[in-house]
Amino acid sequence: MAAVAKLFRFGITAQKISTLWESQRFMSKKGSAKITTHYSVIPRETDLRWKDVDMTRVSDDFDVVIVGGGPAGMSAAIRLKQLANSAGKEDFRVCLLEKSTEIGGHILSGNCFQPTALNELIPDWKEKGAPLSTPVKEDKFNILTEKGRIPLPIIPGLPMSNHGNFVIRLGNLVKWLGEQAENLGVEIYPGSSAAEVLYHDDGSVKGVATADVGIAKDGSPKNSFERGMELHAKVTMFAEGCHGHLGKTLYKRLNLRQHCEPQTYAIGLKELWEIDAANHHPGRVEHSLGWPLDRYTYGGAFLYHLDEGAPLVSIGFVVGLDYKNPYISPFREFQRYKTHPYIKKTLNGGTRLAYGARALNEGGIQVCMSLFLLKMTKDLGYRSMRRTAYTARLAISKIPVRTLTGFVQKVAEDQLITECKGKSVTYTLVIFLVTCLI
Repeated sequence: MAAVAKLFRFGITAQKISTLWESQRFMSKKGSAKITTHYSVIPRETDLRWKDVDMTRVSDDFDVVIVGGGPAGMSAAIRLKQLANSAGKEDFRVCLLEKSTEIGGHILSGNCFQPTALNELIPDWKEKGAPLSTPVKEDKFNILTEKGRIPLPIIPGLPMSNHGNFVIRLGNLVKWLGEQAENLGVEIYPGSSAAEVLYHDDGSVKGVATADVGIAKDGSPKNSFERGMELHAKVTMFAEGCHGHLGKTLYKRLNLRQHCEPQTYAIGLKELWEIDAANHHPGRVEHSLGWPLDRYTYGGAFLYHLDEGAPLVSIGFVVGLDYKNPYISPFREFQRYKTHPYIKKTLNGGTRLAYGARALNEGGIQVCMSLFLLKMTKDLGYRSMRRTAYTARLAISKIPVRTLTGFVQKVAEDQLITECKGKSVTYTLVIFLVTCLI
């Protein structure tokens, strides 16, 4: 009402407002005012502005194309070239696309890194200068109240025990992995985002196409327009990360999520601080639950002390996006967390150097896609389990105890749970269940 009164004050009558409203309705009915002209909404085939534009693409053939230059994509590229080179197939072509203009530029993680996989992938990583300079020296796990904290014991063998791990900045590690991949002959194209999945006539994946460039804001082609490039491959690997746009098209087209629950997500916020040297404890790893989140909201926080020549700490806060309170602001909850007396004493006198946020996958076994679960249930010998259980608890409860015990023994033998190796079956089974269910 206040806005209408202001209009009347400037001489705009009700009749003029009505006329203006009708003209806007008429324009929207005619379709002259477009909300967007993206080709997925208005196909270029029917857009006259694209009538005389050459839409052919240049193509190239590879043995493997990998979409995404994060730790998963880089590790896959390195391993493929290692195997090819050791077999004398130096001409085996591996191509990796990364949307960031710099390898590692889009990586955001406060990371407590377990080096098991890196030991297997690049055994001499220390000699090659991998950026793992801060071994974990101290573990803390707290439940925070509004003014205090309840310290919890760290039980060896459970995920919160970080003995033997390293505090790292994952972006630096990915950048280093990129250098190792290039040395092996991987063809890396930073600043190139995959925009479309290509398919063969039989429906199998043919490769990907990179994004077109030189398109104006209104969706019309500029004079500098260039069509994207087609990258064909015998095998295409998608390592886009959380909620990748190409992955979502694959879910629908190949019906990959038919027998599993919807994925659940969280948002993680991270800041890098330079703090007072008196408050700095290199190698200390702290995780916390509780305040400022209530018991209905999934989330937690971390505080890692880095040893990189300056008193740096990596501090972060994770909130599950299934929170019930619609007024929660994850960013504001993070700011509240930093005011807690226990956290504040670490940050006092410090300076924030950088900050960012990203989405995280939070689902467990119940959201794994059907191909993995069918293989897993077949390996377990439980063929009557045709679809994914609704929760991890239900999935485990449906497997016979004898089969589950045998599976846990196999896991221990494969050193996926190294802490359980050499222990009794009962101990191994308990560790496995606690790890899955907490």
